[in-house]
Amino acid sequence: MVSYWAYQPIIGADDEPIEFGIKPGSGVRSSTQQIAAAGVPVNPMLLHLLARITGKSAKLKAGNYELKPGTTPLALIDQIVRGEFAQESLAVIEGWSFRQMRQAINNHPALKHDTLALSDQELLAKITQDYKHPEGLFFPDTYLFAKGASDLQVYRQAHALLLKRLNEAWAKRSPSLPYKTPYDALIMASIVEKETGQKSERNMIAAVFVNRLKRGMLLQTDPTVIYGMGDKFQGNIRKRDLETDTLYNTYTRVGLPPTPIALPGAESLGAALAPASSDVLYFVSRGNGTSEFSNNLNDHNRAVNKYQR
Repeated sequence: MVSYWAYQPIIGADDEPIEFGIKPGSGVRSSTQQIAAAGVPVNPMLLHLLARITGKSAKLKAGNYELKPGTTPLALIDQIVRGEFAQESLAVIEGWSFRQMRQAINNHPALKHDTLALSDQELLAKITQDYKHPEGLFFPDTYLFAKGASDLQVYRQAHALLLKRLNEAWAKRSPSLPYKTPYDALIMASIVEKETGQKSERNMIAAVFVNRLKRGMLLQTDPTVIYGMGDKFQGNIRKRDLETDTLYNTYTRVGLPPTPIALPGAESLGAALAPASSDVLYFVSRGNGTSEFSNNLNDHNRAVNKYQR
């Protein structure tokens, strides 16, 4: 009877998946009872017997699971032994600030919010001791995790992936770039990320800022000013904002800002470390999502008059 039953689907192909959990420290009898109590239509005594017959009763892993249509009792036991937990996901978007990332993680209902009461610096200290500011230190991607996992797991995954991608790009960097450290390149990548949504233009945008850095020119990039304004930014950047000095105002301060201003993606990292081979020093939006690039101020002013005035 058990051998026949073990190979029959627990729920049909048209049924909805059923979530269930096994608490840490549970024995096989308690585990099978928890599975049945969660709504899985299975006889807990038979499932208990099956686990013992197959020699897997001591190998069941605690966690949150999902019973999918077509799963047999034997496959269910194997799923729990392998620890194939119910998967949740969270997308971290390119160009987000760290604040936006924290908000998305804090709002995710499937995560255990261990960092909710921590300051940004306290949270960062649990992930790395190498940096003092969290901005830009997490790679934008979609992260998978078991339901009920600690939010620290997502932060650690995202930081580890950022370091991996940054170090890979740094190892392939173009010669003569004006960066002293990979962190400088990360700052530049974050500026490129915020300056354009056009992937095809990122290498040219990076070339503009790299060329300006080499010449000791002001970067004069609005996204850094906006970042430095914080909550004071209300959607419009004004002349007095460009003239008000902050740590991030690249209209008043030469060089890179002290930290990244966003979470840069792979294309922006690549552009910052392999900018286009060009002598461009200026660019202006054409108003259609693309930019006009110039290598001298006269041409730039003509482009501004054409597209902006």
